[in-house]
Amino acid sequence: MISINNIDVSYDSKKVLKNISMKMEYENVYGIVGLNGSGKTTLLNAIYGIKKIDAGTILIDGEKLSKRHIAYIESENYFYSYLKGKEYLNLINNKNFDADLWQKLFNVPLNELIDNYSTGMKKKLAILFGLKMNKNIYIFDEPFNGLDVESTQILKLIIKKLKKSAKTVIVTSHIIEVLPDICDYIFHINYGEIINKYSIADFTQMKQQIYTTIENNVGDLINEALK
Repeated sequence: MISINNIDVSYDSKKVLKNISMKMEYENVYGIVGLNGSGKTTLLNAIYGIKKIDAGTILIDGEKLSKRHIAYIESENYFYSYLKGKEYLNLINNKNFDADLWQKLFNVPLNELIDNYSTGMKKKLAILFGLKMNKNIYIFDEPFNGLDVESTQILKLIIKKLKKSAKTVIVTSHIIEVLPDICDYIFHINYGEIINKYSIADFTQMKQQIYTTIENNVGDLINEALK
């Protein structure tokens, strides 16, 4: 189990995450939703260890969580220039990973230079790289951005398979409608605080709450702009 206990995170003395506590079990998929600037990516960076926490603990089975437990597929991916897709995947050693099989599934041109890939192709290559790492915890930050309908559905099926393989999966997405298809629980983060945790039965309520919050925030501005 991943146990996040009362963590605070700051940037330039401004507190971005405030007293965050979460419990995440194996064989579950957890979504994290929130508006832009709510702290989603900062939270993921803190879990992975990219961002230092000011207070609290992040543990796995009672021990400190580290990068060796996690495959982190970030929303923005960096690739070395002049590498082909297959060369990039070969940076990780995993003899059980069949690159040709995955190429057929995702239709990624592994023998071409990554510099020539479209945004969607780069996203799929980053996902394959994360899958090849074969970790117990998978973090996907906005993984559906840039994917077409078919690839989105394939990724949803992959995430469900990871869950059945006793992995813990954490996913953020601006596309709220995608998360109920794959998540067992969804955390709602707002202004750096977890304001609610929803189970499958509560997902409709969650969507309504988020949409109502947006409408309350911008309704008057829209009325003023379009009067």
